[in-house]
Amino acid sequence: MQFLRTAFWVVVAVALAFFCMANYVPVTVRLWGDMVMETKLPVLLIGAFLLGALPFWIMARATRWRLKRRLDSAERALAVTATATPPPVTTPPVTPDTSIPSLPPLNPAGPV
Repeated sequence: MQFLRTAFWVVVAVALAFFCMANYVPVTVRLWGDMVMETKLPVLLIGAFLLGALPFWIMARATRWRLKRRLDSAERALAVTATATPPPVTTPPVTPDTSIPSLPPLNPAGPV
């Protein structure tokens, strides 16, 4: 599985390198009013991609942090429960029940 992940990222990096080499042209971007920024096209596109991915990356990290905290809390609670000594089990004394009449013993030879 690690090989597939590495192969995927190598393909993405090579494709990105070819894109950058083919489109390395200056681009003029008008920001606010009369502010102008001149940059290369790949820098602009990669920067815009990273800026757009930033909120999702922050959200994923926050979710991961929250789930890790919940898991740690559950593991601590389980450890406390597992190490606690259970209370001694006491059974009530068994007393014969006198409400049921006792039957006469069976005769192996049959009824008398």
